[in-house]
Amino acid sequence: MFSKYLFLFFGLSFFINSALYALEADGGIVAANDGFISDSLPLIVLPDIMIFPPPQFYNEEEERKYWRMVRDVKKTLPYAKMIYATLMETYEYIETLPNKKTRDSHLKRMEKELFADYKPELKKMTKTQGKLLIRLIDRECNQSSYDLMKAFLGTFRARFWNVFAGMFGASLKSRWDPQGKDADLERVVVLVESGAL
Repeated sequence: MFSKYLFLFFGLSFFINSALYALEADGGIVAANDGFISDSLPLIVLPDIMIFPPPQFYNEEEERKYWRMVRDVKKTLPYAKMIYATLMETYEYIETLPNKKTRDSHLKRMEKELFADYKPELKKMTKTQGKLLIRLIDRECNQSSYDLMKAFLGTFRARFWNVFAGMFGASLKSRWDPQGKDADLERVVVLVESGAL
């Protein structure tokens, strides 16, 4: 029985290997060559994967909470990634501006544009999704939302928005803690990013 599987394995690897060489001429998969013309091995780099055990639910309420968290992460994670990309782009552009006055005018213009574009969508989010977005921004940018606002908009406006968030039970100073209180959330985020959820 074992010899049948061994023969099948080597037979399939021969056909796969010959298919790889056939694809190489057409610009498909390129096999790495170590310098020997007659002897080369294909090198295919696979993406990293995270394997988690299936979640354990002790009652229906826990399961509903979990799937609600998955829904909220799927809704807010794209915004956190978009905010990170916008911050990087804005920071790089601001570095090229000649003086503080043009930087401030550019930041005010960007703030107005972002409010006009995303305010209707963000108003539809629940309080839980808003709190989650604040923590996911910290995860993506590795800085709290308060620190980012303070760097770009100044201390006064950062405090204003923090007080405003506090009226809804959130804090812009909340930090991402993947080893502590956000461990379950980190698991869901990793699974959503990898496409497993």
